[in-house]
Amino acid sequence: MRKELLPGEQVITITRPQGRSLFIPVLAFIAVPALAAYGCAWIVKGNAQRLVPFITVEWTPWLMGAWMVLALWFLLAYSVKRVLKWRSIRYTLTSRRILARYGMFRRNDWQVSLASIRNVGVHQSLIQRTLHSGNISLDTGHPGTALLADVPEAGKFRGFILDAMDELPQGEAFEGEVLGDYEELPWELREGG
Repeated sequence: MRKELLPGEQVITITRPQGRSLFIPVLAFIAVPALAAYGCAWIVKGNAQRLVPFITVEWTPWLMGAWMVLALWFLLAYSVKRVLKWRSIRYTLTSRRILARYGMFRRNDWQVSLASIRNVGVHQSLIQRTLHSGNISLDTGHPGTALLADVPEAGKFRGFILDAMDELPQGEAFEGEVLGDYEELPWELREGG
């Protein structure tokens, strides 16, 4: 992050989306190995031969292997994929802009200058309100709005944004230096002199 900061810019906070989206993937990560172990024990006890008569004892290692591969595939395709997706999203608030970064291998980034933000809105569903998270929309005056989805402690994050906007130097339209006095200009750049 240090390389991405502008001169004089400071990081205020870095956050990820609310972790509630990980509840079912984590629950599956616990339950699937337990079910796989139960299924393997069921196969070893010979219940597969009783259920399907043409299955012999020689099939036991193959059935157990298939059962384990199926469980591993589910864990990788569902649980690990969702955790990695959650982990790859990051919202950063600095003293001059808001950055959102999505993706691990294929990365999408966007940034909004705090000076260009006109309105900051927080939208919460009932579950988000219970868990103190919410969606923060940033109105910049351009078509469409920037949306930070499922931000934890959305009210505090909005407060940080508003405080950072209040701390911006007055009269600064861009991230460059603003001359405060006409006398500071080099002599050859003055008009009419």
